[in-house]
Amino acid sequence: MKSFHRINRIVLFLLAFGVAATISAQDLTGTLKKVKDSGTITIGYRDASIPFSYLDDSQKPIGYSMDLCYKIVDAVKATLKMPNLNVALQPVTSATRIPLIANGTVDMECGSTTNNIEREQQVSFVVTTFVTANRLMSKAKSKMVNLEDLKGKTLVSTSGTSNLKQVTELNGTKNLGINIVTAADHPAAFQMVESDRAAAFAMDDILLYSLVAQSKNPADYYISTVQLSTEPYGIIVRRGDPEFKKVADGAIVAVMKSGEINKIYGKWFLSPIPPKNGNLNVPMSDALKKVIANPTDSGDPATYR
Repeated sequence: MKSFHRINRIVLFLLAFGVAATISAQDLTGTLKKVKDSGTITIGYRDASIPFSYLDDSQKPIGYSMDLCYKIVDAVKATLKMPNLNVALQPVTSATRIPLIANGTVDMECGSTTNNIEREQQVSFVVTTFVTANRLMSKAKSKMVNLEDLKGKTLVSTSGTSNLKQVTELNGTKNLGINIVTAADHPAAFQMVESDRAAAFAMDDILLYSLVAQSKNPADYYISTVQLSTEPYGIIVRRGDPEFKKVADGAIVAVMKSGEINKIYGKWFLSPIPPKNGNLNVPMSDALKKVIANPTDSGDPATYR
């Protein structure tokens, strides 16, 4: 498993040479060469992962992860000496985000993607930017506390997510007989619970809090206190591209070490946000504070406990 040492070397590099040291054109490889040659860097965004990456009223992608990705863009501009670098925006889903990174369509994905050991075989993760947990959301009147409460009932999760994989595996190993169905995106899954087509929705708790906060009657819903797993989020980039990852890691570590991360966090989790000006009022967790103090790109959940 990755140690903190590689990330600490990034911090030393930043202190000695600045966030984005320039690289000579002949030395460029991977994503940096692709971006240099094309004049464009492509960001993959989610359209409904509030408050990480979603569309505002003018259909512009905004959110916590988007703000952090633009910090990486700034670092790339400085590294390549391309202040007018074009930024292309490409919508992705839970199912397409990893394939689009792997095949070169998207250079980095800025959403709510969990870093885990399995995914690290396909893509690389920039240092962790958020830590959440897989929980159940149900109607308050039925109050599904854990998976055992869902025996013989229907559970929904979003296609292509680690949450779906986990509940499917637990359903099998525990022989619970839960009818597990998939939805194309988070709002569609929420609507299945809202319309009583599913008894519960398994997803990262911060996304569940966001969906409930935007609903017509937030008091109608219950989010379980029991967590099924720990989910560290990270911006994803192509695997086997240490040059680009070094620039991306450096940009995020700089935001953390400067304290700017607190301002960005406050903007999206402790303040009114578009489009409805709701306030999630979610204080920064101890797990995220630990990451900020000691940045890591580990996909091991134990790192965050």
